Parts: sequence; structure tokens; C-alpha cells
Amino acid sequence: MTDWNDVIIEQFRANDGVVERFGDSLVIMHTVGAKTGEPRIKPVMGIRQPDGSWNVAATYAGNDRNPPWYHNLLAHPEIDLEAVVDGHATTVPVRVTELEGAERDAAWSEFTAASEGFRSYEAKTDRVFPVLRLSPREQG
Repeated sequence: MTDWNDVIIEQFRANDGVVERFGDSLVIMHTVGAKTGEPRIKPVMGIRQPDGSWNVAATYAGNDRNPPWYHNLLAHPEIDLEAVVDGHATTVPVRVTELEGAERDAAWSEFTAASEGFRSYEAKTDRVFPVLRLSPREQG
């Protein structure tokens, strides 16, 4: 984990899920390494959906390849997510699915509408950025 991620995670946890740069749209994914099986923690922007799920975009800041956490989520799609729910940070067990076609395109447009950063990533690569839906699941 980078120093930047450490600072963001600390702010999230200290401020009930609100981080200056992200407001309450930051989520912290607790993934498992696809190759190593080791636990990983990654803060990313998550856009809350009306059905209670979150969408996250695997942009890797416009890199030509997907971020490692994308592969981790596909390999181990049941994770815990720290997110703001009803105004408070909480941990939610979620299941990850990758969006495709028109559903992916509509979700991606929410990211580009929300931030110039996401629009700038499109100029850096020809890659189509995956969008993943993190849907609450029952704890078992």
C-alpha cells in the first residue's frame, strides 16, 4: 500500500467515511490477491446506485492495463467493502460482477460526469475501462 493510500484510508476511518477530496464517495475494498492469496486493501471512488450497490471503475489512472485489484476481484468476487451507508462508514459484504455492454457504458458515464480525472484517463489509452458492480450480499 502506498503512503497516499494509507493517508486516504486513515482519513476515511477517522471521519466516518468522509474524505476531503472524495466526500463520501470513497470506498475501501478488502480484496484477496489473485496469485498470492494475501489480503489487500484498496481505496477507490465508488458510485452508489439506487439498489444499494456501488460501481467502481478499473481505470488504473489511464494505464494501458487493468489494475491488480481488478484481477483480484475477478478471482475472489466476495469481499468486504468499507463504505458510507446512511451517513456512516460501515463494512458491507459484497459480491462483485463485471458490467458489460450498455450497462457498462451507462455506469462509465456516471464516472466521467463526476470527475474530470476520469475523462482525462480516456485520452491516455485506447483501453475500455472495466466497471464492476459491488452488490450487498447476505452474510453467511
